[in-house]
Amino acid sequence: MNTPIIERDQQGVGAVENGSGAKASLHGTKEDRMKIAKADYLQMYYYLRLTRALEDRVTVLYRQGRIAGGAYTSHGMEAISVGYAYALHADDVIAPYHRDMGAYLVRGITPGEVLAQYLGKRTGPTKGKDGNVHLGDLRRGIIAFVSHLADNLPVAAGAALAFKLRGETRVVVTNTGDGGTSRGDFHEALNFASVRKLPVVFFCNNNQYAYSTPLHLQMAIRDVAERAKAYAMPSEIVDGNDVGAVYLAAQRAIERARRGEGPTFIECKTMRMHGHSEHDSAKYVPRALLEEWKKKDPILKAERILREWGYATDSDFQAVQQRVIKEIDTALEFAERSPLPEGPEALDGVYADSEREGLA
Repeated sequence: MNTPIIERDQQGVGAVENGSGAKASLHGTKEDRMKIAKADYLQMYYYLRLTRALEDRVTVLYRQGRIAGGAYTSHGMEAISVGYAYALHADDVIAPYHRDMGAYLVRGITPGEVLAQYLGKRTGPTKGKDGNVHLGDLRRGIIAFVSHLADNLPVAAGAALAFKLRGETRVVVTNTGDGGTSRGDFHEALNFASVRKLPVVFFCNNNQYAYSTPLHLQMAIRDVAERAKAYAMPSEIVDGNDVGAVYLAAQRAIERARRGEGPTFIECKTMRMHGHSEHDSAKYVPRALLEEWKKKDPILKAERILREWGYATDSDFQAVQQRVIKEIDTALEFAERSPLPEGPEALDGVYADSEREGLA
Protein backbone atom coordinates (compact mmCIF):
# COMPACT_ATOMS: atom_id res chain seq x y z
CA MET A 1 0.00 0.00 0.00
CA ASN A 2 1.39 3.41 -0.94
CA THR A 3 0.38 5.00 2.32
CA PRO A 4 1.78 8.37 3.38
CA ILE A 5 4.49 8.65 6.00
CA ILE A 6 2.87 9.74 9.26
CA GLU A 7 4.90 12.31 11.15
CA ARG A 8 4.62 11.99 14.91
CA ASP A 9 5.72 13.62 18.13
CA GLN A 10 8.92 11.96 19.35
CA GLN A 11 7.54 12.08 22.89
CA GLY A 12 4.33 10.30 21.87
CA VAL A 13 3.42 6.89 23.16
CA GLY A 14 5.41 4.27 21.31
CA ALA A 15 8.32 6.46 20.19
CA VAL A 16 11.55 4.50 19.70
CA GLU A 17 14.08 6.42 21.72
CA ASN A 18 17.30 4.49 21.08
CA GLY A 19 18.75 1.29 19.74
CA SER A 20 18.63 -0.76 22.90
CA GLY A 21 15.23 -0.50 24.53
CA ALA A 22 11.56 -1.10 23.99
CA LYS A 23 9.16 1.79 24.41
CA ALA A 24 5.66 0.65 25.27
CA SER A 25 2.78 1.81 23.07
CA LEU A 26 -0.08 -0.16 24.48
CA HIS A 27 -2.65 2.46 23.46
CA GLY A 28 -1.51 5.13 21.04
CA THR A 29 -2.85 8.60 21.69
CA LYS A 30 -5.92 9.82 19.88
CA GLU A 31 -3.73 12.48 18.27
CA ASP A 32 -1.50 9.74 16.85
CA ARG A 33 -4.25 7.66 15.40
CA MET A 34 -6.30 10.57 14.09
CA LYS A 35 -3.50 10.90 11.55
CA ILE A 36 -4.85 7.77 9.88
CA ALA A 37 -7.14 8.84 7.05
CA LYS A 38 -10.78 7.83 7.31
CA ALA A 39 -10.61 5.83 4.07
CA ASP A 40 -7.55 3.91 5.30
CA TYR A 41 -9.09 3.07 8.67
CA LEU A 42 -12.30 1.90 7.03
CA GLN A 43 -10.33 -0.23 4.57
CA MET A 44 -8.40 -1.85 7.42
CA TYR A 45 -11.70 -2.52 9.19
CA TYR A 46 -12.95 -4.23 6.03
CA TYR A 47 -9.85 -6.46 6.00
CA LEU A 48 -10.38 -7.32 9.68
CA ARG A 49 -13.90 -8.44 8.85
CA LEU A 50 -12.83 -10.28 5.71
CA THR A 51 -10.07 -12.15 7.54
CA ARG A 52 -12.40 -13.20 10.36
CA ALA A 53 -15.15 -14.34 7.97
CA LEU A 54 -12.74 -16.24 5.73
CA GLU A 55 -11.12 -18.12 8.59
CA ASP A 56 -14.51 -18.85 10.13
CA ARG A 57 -15.50 -20.46 6.83
CA VAL A 58 -12.26 -22.44 6.81
CA THR A 59 -13.11 -23.69 10.30
CA VAL A 60 -16.55 -24.84 9.13
CA LEU A 61 -15.01 -26.69 6.18
CA TYR A 62 -12.52 -28.33 8.51
CA ARG A 63 -15.23 -29.51 10.89
CA GLN A 64 -17.17 -30.87 7.90
CA GLY A 65 -14.16 -33.03 7.07
CA ARG A 66 -13.62 -31.29 3.73
CA ILE A 67 -10.05 -30.16 4.40
CA ALA A 68 -7.17 -32.59 4.27
CA GLY A 69 -4.71 -31.49 6.90
CA GLY A 70 -5.01 -28.85 9.59
CA ALA A 71 -6.71 -25.50 9.85
CA TYR A 72 -4.89 -22.63 11.58
CA THR A 73 -6.54 -19.29 12.26
CA SER A 74 -5.70 -15.85 13.56
CA HIS A 75 -8.99 -15.42 15.43
CA GLY A 76 -8.53 -12.48 17.79
CA MET A 77 -5.18 -11.48 16.24
CA GLU A 78 -6.30 -10.18 12.84
CA ALA A 79 -5.22 -6.60 13.58
CA ILE A 80 -1.53 -7.51 13.50
CA SER A 81 -1.27 -8.88 9.96
CA VAL A 82 -3.76 -6.36 8.56
CA GLY A 83 -1.97 -3.46 10.25
CA TYR A 84 1.57 -4.29 9.15
CA ALA A 85 0.61 -5.29 5.61
CA TYR A 86 -1.40 -2.13 5.07
CA ALA A 87 1.67 -0.02 5.94
CA LEU A 88 3.79 -1.51 3.12
CA HIS A 89 4.47 -0.19 -0.36
CA ALA A 90 3.45 -2.27 -3.35
CA ASP A 91 7.00 -3.48 -4.11
CA ASP A 92 7.86 -4.39 -0.52
CA VAL A 93 7.94 -8.04 0.55
CA ILE A 94 6.51 -10.07 3.42
CA ALA A 95 7.68 -13.38 4.90
CA PRO A 96 4.57 -14.24 6.96
CA TYR A 97 3.75 -17.04 9.34
CA HIS A 98 0.63 -19.16 9.72
CA ARG A 99 -1.48 -16.57 11.56
CA ASP A 100 -1.03 -13.82 8.96
CA MET A 101 -4.14 -14.37 6.83
CA GLY A 102 -4.90 -10.66 6.88
CA ALA A 103 -1.55 -9.92 5.26
CA TYR A 104 -2.24 -12.39 2.45
CA LEU A 105 -5.53 -10.61 1.73
CA VAL A 106 -4.07 -7.11 1.88
CA ARG A 107 -1.29 -8.16 -0.51
CA GLY A 108 -3.84 -9.36 -3.05
CA ILE A 109 -4.44 -13.08 -2.55
CA THR A 110 -8.21 -13.50 -2.89
CA PRO A 111 -10.54 -15.41 -0.55
CA GLY A 112 -11.33 -17.69 -3.50
CA GLU A 113 -7.66 -18.59 -3.89
CA VAL A 114 -7.34 -19.25 -0.16
CA LEU A 115 -10.35 -21.58 -0.09
CA ALA A 116 -9.12 -23.32 -3.25
CA GLN A 117 -5.80 -23.82 -1.47
CA TYR A 118 -7.50 -25.42 1.51
CA LEU A 119 -9.58 -27.66 -0.76
CA GLY A 120 -6.50 -28.75 -2.73
CA LYS A 121 -7.71 -27.21 -6.00
CA ARG A 122 -5.66 -26.21 -9.03
CA THR A 123 -6.68 -22.55 -8.61
CA GLY A 124 -4.96 -22.25 -5.24
CA PRO A 125 -1.55 -20.52 -5.10
CA THR A 126 0.27 -23.87 -4.91
CA LYS A 127 -2.03 -25.42 -7.55
CA GLY A 128 -3.12 -28.19 -5.21
CA LYS A 129 0.38 -29.31 -4.24
CA ASP A 130 0.27 -28.23 -0.63
CA GLY A 131 -2.34 -27.55 2.00
CA ASN A 132 -3.67 -24.92 4.39
CA VAL A 133 -1.49 -21.83 4.84
CA HIS A 134 1.64 -23.07 3.05
CA LEU A 135 1.21 -20.56 0.28
CA GLY A 136 2.87 -17.54 -1.22
CA ASP A 137 3.25 -15.59 -4.43
CA LEU A 138 6.44 -13.70 -5.22
CA ARG A 139 4.58 -11.67 -7.85
CA ARG A 140 2.60 -10.20 -4.98
CA GLY A 141 5.60 -9.95 -2.69
CA ILE A 142 4.72 -12.93 -0.48
CA ILE A 143 7.41 -15.45 0.43
CA ALA A 144 5.74 -18.81 1.06
CA PHE A 145 5.38 -19.90 4.67
CA VAL A 146 7.04 -23.06 6.00
CA SER A 147 6.00 -24.97 9.13
CA HIS A 148 9.03 -24.43 11.34
CA LEU A 149 8.36 -21.13 13.04
CA ALA A 150 11.12 -18.52 12.78
CA ASP A 151 12.63 -20.22 9.71
CA ASN A 152 11.12 -17.38 7.70
CA LEU A 153 13.14 -14.76 9.58
CA PRO A 154 16.57 -15.62 8.10
CA VAL A 155 14.88 -15.80 4.69
CA ALA A 156 13.50 -12.30 5.24
CA ALA A 157 16.95 -11.08 6.28
CA GLY A 158 18.37 -12.57 3.08
CA ALA A 159 15.81 -10.77 0.94
CA ALA A 160 16.57 -7.54 2.78
CA LEU A 161 20.29 -8.05 2.14
CA ALA A 162 19.57 -8.42 -1.58
CA PHE A 163 17.61 -5.15 -1.55
CA LYS A 164 20.48 -3.38 0.20
CA LEU A 165 23.14 -4.74 -2.16
CA ARG A 166 21.07 -3.64 -5.16
CA GLY A 167 20.63 -0.17 -3.73
CA GLU A 168 16.84 -0.57 -3.67
CA THR A 169 14.59 1.14 -1.12
CA ARG A 170 12.36 -1.92 -0.64
CA VAL A 171 11.62 -3.31 2.81
CA VAL A 172 10.83 -6.79 4.14
CA VAL A 173 8.41 -7.47 7.02
CA THR A 174 8.39 -10.85 8.72
CA ASN A 175 6.51 -12.34 11.63
CA THR A 176 6.55 -15.20 14.13
CA GLY A 177 4.94 -16.11 17.43
CA ASP A 178 6.35 -15.74 20.91
CA GLY A 179 7.45 -19.39 20.84
CA GLY A 180 9.36 -18.81 17.62
CA THR A 181 11.56 -16.24 19.37
CA SER A 182 13.07 -19.03 21.47
CA ARG A 183 14.56 -20.75 18.41
CA GLY A 184 18.10 -20.26 17.20
CA ASP A 185 17.12 -19.05 13.73
CA PHE A 186 15.25 -16.13 15.33
CA HIS A 187 18.41 -14.96 17.06
CA GLU A 188 20.59 -15.58 14.01
CA ALA A 189 18.27 -13.47 11.88
CA LEU A 190 18.15 -10.57 14.33
CA ASN A 191 21.90 -10.57 14.84
CA PHE A 192 22.68 -10.64 11.12
CA ALA A 193 20.10 -7.98 10.30
CA SER A 194 21.38 -5.67 13.02
CA VAL A 195 25.06 -6.07 12.10
CA ARG A 196 24.34 -5.39 8.41
CA LYS A 197 21.68 -2.70 9.11
CA LEU A 198 19.22 -4.47 6.81
CA PRO A 199 15.85 -3.04 5.75
CA VAL A 200 13.74 -5.60 7.60
CA VAL A 201 11.08 -5.30 10.31
CA PHE A 202 10.60 -8.22 12.70
CA PHE A 203 7.14 -8.68 14.18
CA CYS A 204 6.19 -10.99 17.04
CA ASN A 205 2.62 -12.05 17.78
CA ASN A 206 2.89 -12.47 21.52
CA ASN A 207 -0.33 -14.48 21.89
CA GLN A 208 0.61 -15.86 25.31
CA TYR A 209 1.08 -19.50 24.29
CA ALA A 210 3.56 -21.51 22.20
CA TYR A 211 1.09 -24.27 21.39
CA SER A 212 0.26 -25.22 25.02
CA THR A 213 3.27 -23.64 26.76
CA PRO A 214 2.44 -20.33 28.51
CA LEU A 215 4.81 -17.42 28.19
CA HIS A 216 6.16 -17.64 31.76
CA LEU A 217 7.42 -21.16 31.06
CA GLN A 218 9.12 -20.09 27.83
CA MET A 219 11.24 -17.17 29.00
CA ALA A 220 12.30 -15.35 32.15
CA ILE A 221 11.67 -11.88 30.72
CA ARG A 222 8.32 -10.13 30.88
CA ASP A 223 8.36 -8.67 27.37
CA VAL A 224 9.60 -10.48 24.27
CA ALA A 225 10.87 -7.12 23.01
CA GLU A 226 13.63 -7.36 25.62
CA ARG A 227 15.33 -9.88 23.33
CA ALA A 228 16.10 -7.16 20.78
CA LYS A 229 18.41 -5.44 23.27
CA ALA A 230 21.06 -8.14 22.75
CA TYR A 231 21.37 -7.00 19.14
CA ALA A 232 21.25 -3.23 19.77
CA MET A 233 18.01 -3.20 17.83
CA PRO A 234 15.25 -0.63 18.43
CA SER A 235 12.07 -2.28 19.64
CA GLU A 236 8.51 -1.30 20.35
CA ILE A 237 5.55 -2.87 22.13
CA VAL A 238 2.08 -2.28 20.74
CA ASP A 239 -1.47 -3.36 21.45
CA GLY A 240 -1.82 -6.17 18.94
CA ASN A 241 -5.62 -5.89 19.03
CA ASP A 242 -5.57 -2.26 17.88
CA VAL A 243 -5.20 -2.20 14.09
CA GLY A 244 -4.46 1.52 14.09
CA ALA A 245 -1.66 1.19 16.64
CA VAL A 246 -0.13 -1.72 14.72
CA TYR A 247 -0.36 0.20 11.44
CA LEU A 248 1.40 3.26 12.85
CA ALA A 249 4.11 1.19 14.56
CA ALA A 250 4.69 -0.73 11.33
CA GLN A 251 4.81 2.48 9.34
CA ARG A 252 7.42 4.02 11.65
CA ALA A 253 9.62 0.93 11.47
CA ILE A 254 9.19 0.48 7.72
CA GLU A 255 10.12 4.06 6.93
CA ARG A 256 13.08 3.85 9.28
CA ALA A 257 14.28 0.78 7.39
CA ARG A 258 13.63 2.48 4.06
CA ARG A 259 15.87 5.36 5.12
CA GLY A 260 18.73 2.90 5.66
CA GLU A 261 18.61 2.99 9.45
CA GLY A 262 18.30 -0.77 9.89
CA PRO A 263 15.86 -3.23 11.44
CA THR A 264 13.25 -2.83 14.19
CA PHE A 265 11.60 -5.43 16.41
CA ILE A 266 7.90 -4.97 17.21
CA GLU A 267 6.12 -7.04 19.85
CA CYS A 268 2.33 -7.16 19.54
CA LYS A 269 0.51 -8.07 22.74
CA THR A 270 -2.50 -10.21 21.88
CA MET A 271 -4.24 -13.50 22.67
CA ARG A 272 -4.84 -16.61 20.61
CA MET A 273 -8.60 -17.09 20.98
CA HIS A 274 -8.70 -20.54 19.35
CA GLY A 275 -6.43 -23.52 19.88
CA HIS A 276 -3.09 -23.89 18.16
CA SER A 277 -5.16 -25.31 15.30
CA GLU A 278 -8.81 -26.19 14.96
CA HIS A 279 -8.23 -29.74 16.22
CA ASP A 280 -6.90 -28.31 19.50
CA SER A 281 -9.56 -27.55 22.14
CA ALA A 282 -7.06 -25.39 24.11
CA LYS A 283 -8.30 -26.75 27.46
CA TYR A 284 -4.95 -25.69 28.90
CA VAL A 285 -5.95 -22.01 28.61
CA PRO A 286 -7.83 -20.63 31.64
CA ARG A 287 -11.40 -19.73 30.65
CA ALA A 288 -11.22 -16.49 32.62
CA LEU A 289 -8.27 -15.38 30.50
CA LEU A 290 -10.18 -15.99 27.28
CA GLU A 291 -13.22 -14.14 28.62
CA GLU A 292 -11.05 -11.15 29.48
CA TRP A 293 -9.53 -11.05 25.99
CA LYS A 294 -12.94 -11.37 24.33
CA LYS A 295 -13.60 -7.83 25.54
CA LYS A 296 -10.50 -6.70 23.62
CA ASP A 297 -11.56 -8.20 20.28
CA PRO A 298 -9.82 -6.27 17.45
CA ILE A 299 -13.03 -5.88 15.43
CA LEU A 300 -14.95 -4.48 18.40
CA LYS A 301 -12.04 -2.20 19.22
CA ALA A 302 -11.89 -0.87 15.66
CA GLU A 303 -15.64 -0.26 15.66
CA ARG A 304 -15.41 1.66 18.92
CA ILE A 305 -12.64 3.89 17.59
CA LEU A 306 -14.40 4.46 14.26
CA ARG A 307 -17.54 5.52 16.12
CA GLU A 308 -15.66 7.81 18.50
CA TRP A 309 -13.90 9.57 15.67
CA GLY A 310 -17.06 9.94 13.60
CA TYR A 311 -15.60 7.78 10.84
CA ALA A 312 -18.44 5.24 10.76
CA THR A 313 -21.80 4.23 12.23
CA ASP A 314 -23.50 0.92 12.92
CA SER A 315 -25.08 1.00 9.48
CA ASP A 316 -21.60 1.26 7.93
CA PHE A 317 -20.46 -1.78 9.92
CA GLN A 318 -23.52 -3.74 8.81
CA ALA A 319 -22.83 -2.83 5.19
CA VAL A 320 -19.25 -4.08 5.46
CA GLN A 321 -20.40 -7.31 7.08
CA GLN A 322 -22.97 -7.93 4.34
CA ARG A 323 -20.34 -7.26 1.69
CA VAL A 324 -17.92 -9.66 3.34
CA ILE A 325 -20.50 -12.45 3.61
CA LYS A 326 -21.27 -12.17 -0.10
CA GLU A 327 -17.56 -12.22 -0.96
CA ILE A 328 -16.95 -15.34 1.11
CA ASP A 329 -19.96 -17.11 -0.40
CA THR A 330 -18.72 -16.24 -3.89
CA ALA A 331 -15.20 -17.37 -2.97
CA LEU A 332 -16.43 -20.77 -1.79
CA GLU A 333 -18.45 -21.23 -4.98
CA PHE A 334 -15.30 -20.47 -6.98
CA ALA A 335 -13.23 -22.93 -4.95
CA GLU A 336 -15.83 -25.69 -5.19
CA ARG A 337 -16.15 -25.26 -8.97
CA SER A 338 -12.39 -25.24 -9.46
CA PRO A 339 -10.79 -28.43 -10.81
CA LEU A 340 -8.48 -30.70 -8.89
CA PRO A 341 -4.94 -30.93 -10.28
CA GLU A 342 -4.27 -33.70 -12.77
CA GLY A 343 -1.78 -36.40 -11.77
CA PRO A 344 1.13 -35.30 -14.03
CA GLU A 345 0.87 -31.74 -12.68
CA ALA A 346 2.20 -32.98 -9.35
CA LEU A 347 5.66 -33.18 -10.94
CA ASP A 348 5.67 -29.65 -12.37
CA GLY A 349 7.46 -26.93 -10.48
CA VAL A 350 8.60 -29.22 -7.67
CA TYR A 351 11.81 -31.00 -8.72
CA ALA A 352 13.96 -30.81 -11.85
CA ASP A 353 12.79 -33.09 -14.65
CA SER A 354 15.68 -35.52 -15.09
CA GLU A 355 14.80 -36.35 -18.72
CA ARG A 356 14.30 -32.70 -19.62
CA GLU A 357 17.64 -31.82 -18.04
CA GLY A 358 19.39 -34.71 -19.84
CA LEU A 359 20.23 -36.47 -16.58
CA ALA A 360 18.31 -39.71 -17.13
